[in-house]
Amino acid sequence: MTTQASQNNSSTIRRAAVIGSGVMGAGIAAHLANAGMRVTLLDIVPHSLTAEEERQGLTLSDAKVRNRLANAAIAKMGKSQPAQLYDPAWSSRITPGNLTDHLDLLGEADWIVEAVVERLDIKRDVLAKVEAARRPGSIVSTNTSGLSAASMAEGRSKEFRQHFAVTHFFNPPRYMKLVEIVPTEDTTSEVVQLLMEVCEKRLGKGVVLAKDTPNFIANRIGTYGMLVTLEDTLAFGLTVEEADALTGPAMGRPKTATLRMLDLVGLDTLLHVVDNVRERSSDPAEQKVFARPPLLEKLAASGRLGEKTGAGFYRKVKGKGGSEIESLKLDTLEYGPKRSVNSPVIDASKAAKGAAAKVKALLRTDPQDRYAKFAWSTIKKTLLYAAAQVGVIADSISDIDRAMRWGFNWELGPFELWDAIGLRKSVQQMQKEGDAIPEWVAVWLEAGHESFYKVEGTERVYAARGAYKREVEEADSVSLTALKAAGKTVLSTSGASLIDIGDDVVLLEFHSPNNAIGGDILSAIRQSTEEVSQNWRGLVIANEGKNFCVGANLMLLLMEAQSGEWDEVEDIIRFFQSSMLGLKRLDRPVVAAPHRMTLGGGVEACLPADRIIYSPETYFGLVETGVGLIPAGGGCKEAAAMAAERAFIANGGKPGGDLQPHLNALFETIALAKSSTSGYEVRRLGLMRPQDKVIMRQEARIAEAKRAVLELDRAGYSPPAEERIRVAGREGRAVLKVAVQAMQLSGHISEHDALIAGKLGSVLAGGDIQPGAEVSEQYLLDLECEAFLSLCGERKTQERMSHMLATGKPLRN
Repeated sequence: MTTQASQNNSSTIRRAAVIGSGVMGAGIAAHLANAGMRVTLLDIVPHSLTAEEERQGLTLSDAKVRNRLANAAIAKMGKSQPAQLYDPAWSSRITPGNLTDHLDLLGEADWIVEAVVERLDIKRDVLAKVEAARRPGSIVSTNTSGLSAASMAEGRSKEFRQHFAVTHFFNPPRYMKLVEIVPTEDTTSEVVQLLMEVCEKRLGKGVVLAKDTPNFIANRIGTYGMLVTLEDTLAFGLTVEEADALTGPAMGRPKTATLRMLDLVGLDTLLHVVDNVRERSSDPAEQKVFARPPLLEKLAASGRLGEKTGAGFYRKVKGKGGSEIESLKLDTLEYGPKRSVNSPVIDASKAAKGAAAKVKALLRTDPQDRYAKFAWSTIKKTLLYAAAQVGVIADSISDIDRAMRWGFNWELGPFELWDAIGLRKSVQQMQKEGDAIPEWVAVWLEAGHESFYKVEGTERVYAARGAYKREVEEADSVSLTALKAAGKTVLSTSGASLIDIGDDVVLLEFHSPNNAIGGDILSAIRQSTEEVSQNWRGLVIANEGKNFCVGANLMLLLMEAQSGEWDEVEDIIRFFQSSMLGLKRLDRPVVAAPHRMTLGGGVEACLPADRIIYSPETYFGLVETGVGLIPAGGGCKEAAAMAAERAFIANGGKPGGDLQPHLNALFETIALAKSSTSGYEVRRLGLMRPQDKVIMRQEARIAEAKRAVLELDRAGYSPPAEERIRVAGREGRAVLKVAVQAMQLSGHISEHDALIAGKLGSVLAGGDIQPGAEVSEQYLLDLECEAFLSLCGERKTQERMSHMLATGKPLRN
């Protein structure tokens, strides 16, 4: 049978409907709108009026009341923190309604997502209504964290069941990468393929295929890991703080670790997940594993459910000196001061670089240490459980690993972790301790394999019960890790590497601490421009770090400023400026592909590029005023050039035009240290140029940047000539100065803020020069450098720099 879905691809999913406007439903609707879809958001009709509705004289028959739940959810989207929408204006893509009056709108939807409360009877009732209203061939999916897909589809027609599956989004839907797709026996392969394509390419998600078993992949493994951690915490006599110190970054997992994570999730939520697995399992061993921990039951019975009730394994109490965090004492179930945890084992893990090295240090620094024994016990149990679930919850170990990385933010999935600690050696230790090894793992080792994964060329392959299977890599994905492992590094310094990414294109990757720009990265940029000019078609600037670049090396600047080494500070700034000019003047195309935090100097490293390819999660801003400085690596110069170009365009492409409104907007963005909350918002802040763009899939940004380089090269690339920039001059500077004075008089900014803003305005306007004058780039760079140096000498600026380095937060002084 050929279904409607088999004739579609992801681009044909234009209209969607989401049923349920709660936390998950609203989040999913917002992200579908982020992907450019028109979305209908439906919820139930309220049964009573609010006090405000009564005051307005409304009745239960008024549309405003009947659509209240969906309307309220949409209204919150533009104000939510973290933001649900890439751009608040995109809430206009979502139409509110209710399940009584607007059910017929489901007939217009290509994809219907049910996201109501986690109760099988309610979901079945909603799906019956969906079937009556939907268009044959449209896809229907349910967002559930663990209910049976087959059970929900019972009683529905064959055609409905063929187009039905679970799409389990993780919360919050915009930010969490994982989507678990769970088909039933009736779901057609075409529908599964289309859902995978839509979620990956349109929504930018990481998709895994799970089997229709309780809690699917990530929650099944993650819940088991939490249960054994709690069990071992009690068995080894550890405190709450000790357990979290050992099961967070030391194990390659988030800082929230285990018990803090339980507080965030909610102890009642975990108990619900535990019950779901136990009650749906017919295996006595599995039922025993997922028995309710007595400790959790006691805490839940006393109303201590975690953060939602103000107390769980931790609680925050207000004291005279501010709030303090207290921890639960597991023997008395009373609270006391939270204590720091120190040990040579933990110190060794902290000192190690990378998740694999951290775990090995944790286990091997002193294997007889109580902390090391605890870590081995919890890791061992989790690895064995994950291996036993292969073929049960998923067919692929790669899907299990990805689910844990993407859904629980583990740096290594269980099988990747097993490889890291040594597969054969660890199995031998398990056998020595009397643990049963899953048969397929034993057979795998007997066949002579030493790991679950290995690299062949630039591809990674993984264990597939008897042979290695290639991981499916999208054509538009580029793995720098794999390329470096295959020997594709052209040159490398302590701060950056130049990597051959194919087709005579190279990529400059920053890898200094926090990817902060210092002399090592600037030297690598200099070397790279020379190498690219002589031997390559073009250059991509990108990396696979946590963030693209958090700015310049603030510590180095502060040390030099406090020592009064002004020549050294000026040399640093001049080196930065000339390195950026070298990128801009390179006789080969340059494309930057930033992601996540791209701040200060990180922005200045992108602006010289011919094009910028943004990830949707790019937080982009010239934020130097937050530490008492102004952009001085070419950021002010590029902003002045943007203002001039926009005035030229607004004037119909003729010389002249009013510079001031464009200058004012950029001045406000930089002076207030604004950064975007998404790649799309960069345009609203005024820092995006016409040639720049955002792509939805972060994994595709490097490949897209490479394509842009090749496109520019094929078009016969020539570098931009040194430009003359038209500036607003002394009159424009005066306008900005008046605005600053008004802000200071109204109490919105401090005296030091006003000093910084005044210097910024002077540089952006071109200083004390005739309005409309055209100046060289070097002229503006000199102004940048002069203003930067003078601010570095200010005591209050140095205080701001010190505070940022110590706390990670700006100081207002």
